[in-house]
Amino acid sequence: MPLLNKTHARSAAQLHPDGPAAPRVWSTARIALTAFFAVDGFLFAAWVVRIPDIRAQVGASHSALGLALLCISAGAVATMSVVGRLCVRYGSRRVTVASLAVLGLALPLPAHAHSVFSLGAALLLFGAGYGAANVAMNSVAVDLVAELRRPVMPSFHAGYSLGGLLGAAVGGLLAGRLTAAWALAFGGALGLLVTAVAGAALLRGATPGAVARAVPPVRPVRPQQVTAVRTARMLVVLLGLTAMCSSYGEGALADWTTLHLTDDVHASAGIAAGGYAAFAFAMTAGRVGGTWLSIRLGQTRLILLGGLTAGGGMLTAALAPSVPVALAGLTLVGLGLANIFPLAIAQAGAAGGPQGVATASTLGYAGMLIGPPVIGFLADAASLPTALTTVAAAAALAGVLARTATRR
Repeated sequence: MPLLNKTHARSAAQLHPDGPAAPRVWSTARIALTAFFAVDGFLFAAWVVRIPDIRAQVGASHSALGLALLCISAGAVATMSVVGRLCVRYGSRRVTVASLAVLGLALPLPAHAHSVFSLGAALLLFGAGYGAANVAMNSVAVDLVAELRRPVMPSFHAGYSLGGLLGAAVGGLLAGRLTAAWALAFGGALGLLVTAVAGAALLRGATPGAVARAVPPVRPVRPQQVTAVRTARMLVVLLGLTAMCSSYGEGALADWTTLHLTDDVHASAGIAAGGYAAFAFAMTAGRVGGTWLSIRLGQTRLILLGGLTAGGGMLTAALAPSVPVALAGLTLVGLGLANIFPLAIAQAGAAGGPQGVATASTLGYAGMLIGPPVIGFLADAASLPTALTTVAAAAALAGVLARTATRR
């Protein structure tokens, strides 16, 4: 025990070179924000496990479903372009609460669609809430990381993964017991309840937007400063592309895992939902240990090893001849992708400040949103297993981009 305490003290000294750690690591705001990340993952997973039912309901082909899923991307991208200004004006915490409320209200809508067009309209609103929530939540997370002076960003994303795991598990249990309409209505109501409770805690002591902060005096800009700014912007773009490659795989697996397991590996609906649950559980476990691993291995090395692990696991899952092998591959993908996105966002914040976080987050979540429709078109052109191999290539590319950013 004394040795453990000494090791902890050394780690704390490394993490807090300018002073002692914050007295309350798990503040009320951190707990509330973790709950928001969790409910965000829960709501998205609740939609994911019902995609086969919704596809059958509207009679959509792979490409038609891909077009409908593209509406999630459109709604999210359109919202992301303005949510930064909303956070500045009203505060990131207020925008977080409002965005999660919209997401909870939009979740039941796809179950009432009876055509690809109406499904796309419902997913447009769903994507708007999802995109706004994720940018706003990451903005709050960056503020809390600076306040706590601890690299806790992976813990927030662990909450998202845990929420996805719970959403997939509950969805699998309800798959044969409730219709899609009732299941999504239940998920939306639960999301609104958590939003109300956690929102009250998060908004307690919330500060207004950056608009109210004092404006520093204007000073002459030196050439060295211009070069530093350009370098920082390049680093942010590289890290944003790293996050994009990671989230491309996460989004593709979220929307196509259940269909791959049922159509190609011939798993039952319950086991298919369990496949996404295995992926979500592996991501949760990887992110829970993300802070410890990033300190021991280094952030760049962890991203590189994660990309290689996810690439091998995805090739295994896509080309698997049996259900157990596919599930093992999905587990490796979850472990590999677990910390790439949060570490890339954290490094972008260190390089470019809040604006760097906003840019990298937008690029990162764009990958999650474009992945599903790209996989849909590739599945129609070739096959779904072949399309899913692009996830392996993207994961390996994430590691290369992270090393390039570090060298720069």
